[in-house]
Amino acid sequence: MTHGNAPAAPEPSDPPEPGGRPARSTLVVTAHAGDFVWRAGGAIALAASRGEKVTIACLTFGERGESAKAWREGKKLDEIKAIRREEAERAAATLGAEVRFFDAGDYPLTATAELTDRLVTVYRETQPDVVLTHPTEDPYNGDHPAANRMALEARVLAQAIGYPGEGEIIGAPPVFYFEPHQPEMSGFRPEVLLDITGVWETKRKAMECLGAQQHLWDYYTDLAVRRGVQLKRNAGPNLGLAHKTMAEAFMRPYPQIAKELA
Repeated sequence: MTHGNAPAAPEPSDPPEPGGRPARSTLVVTAHAGDFVWRAGGAIALAASRGEKVTIACLTFGERGESAKAWREGKKLDEIKAIRREEAERAAATLGAEVRFFDAGDYPLTATAELTDRLVTVYRETQPDVVLTHPTEDPYNGDHPAANRMALEARVLAQAIGYPGEGEIIGAPPVFYFEPHQPEMSGFRPEVLLDITGVWETKRKAMECLGAQQHLWDYYTDLAVRRGVQLKRNAGPNLGLAHKTMAEAFMRPYPQIAKELA
């Protein structure tokens, strides 16, 4: 059973870049209102800084399982949803992205055909060049694997010419799994290290929009430092990297397509 409203009507496509090619598009499928900031805020800010379109499909507000502070303050469910929506909207705007809320209900987030179908519509509308989402495992939070399953299934269905629904079919955009909160317990390997030094302050400002989870601000700052050290260790000595490099880690579930090895 879902708890949400129907998705907003699709907006017109972005105008083409000079030369007739539309702007690159990134789609982020996230279980809760804060996940996209902690795990992929740097990647989102980098894409937006290049003039790319970033759309965040936020499946729930994290109102039941990730809003303990508000519950302890005596807030009601609708109040908590409103708080988390406002925080996520400010964070997405800070990063330069658009966020769409599915309000599907968390703890548990249940993977359903209806939610997957709504995601197919978003895929076909946004025509993503890149997809970011949760990894397949998280023994501490079943909402994250549920979001992963729907994100991957919708990606496949959106490619199928016979699948009903509005919009043009998509290609096969590469998928990157962002880092879970406890990577060692979730089978996560940092296969891709993304240098976010240039947009770190933007990510930090977006993190600070999430007052409901203030306890995570320092954790994800420290994580960016550690991944930055790892990035420098694997990048070689002569790339002109900042002394304090900040980074995010990702996994790739599908093969990388390349014309040369790098």
